[in-house]
Amino acid sequence: QVQLVESGGGLVQAGGSLRLSCAASGRTFNNYAMGWFRQAPGKEREFVAAITWSSSTTYYANSVKGRFTISRDNAKNTGYLQMNSLKPEDTAVYYCASSFGLYQRPDMYDDWGQGTQVTVSS
Repeated sequence: QVQLVESGGGLVQAGGSLRLSCAASGRTFNNYAMGWFRQAPGKEREFVAAITWSSSTTYYANSVKGRFTISRDNAKNTGYLQMNSLKPEDTAVYYCASSFGLYQRPDMYDDWGQGTQVTVSS
C-alpha cells in the first residue's frame, strides 16, 4: 500500500496559480503511475491528469489541458500538479492516487490521499 498526502491547496483568485504536492510513503512510489482527480460538491470525482512512473507519458482531461502540468520527482517520492490560469470551475477537493497504469477511471486507482481543497474566486 502507498500512503499519499496532498498539500498546497488554498484560496486563489481567477487567473492565479497553485502547485499541489503529493507526498508518498510505503510501497516504492516510483513503481506506480500517479493520477490527480477532483471532486466538487454534489458532483462525481473526475479525472484531471496522470503520469507514468518514468514521467515518459502524461495525460490530461480536456478541461485542464494547456493550463495544468503534472510532474513527479521519484527521488523525493513526490508528485506535483501545477495549476495555472485557474477558473472558478476548478474549485474542488483535489486528490492524488496511485495505479499500475494511466487510467481515467477512479476505480482503477488503488491508493488515495485525503484531498486538499482548492477554491478559485471570481
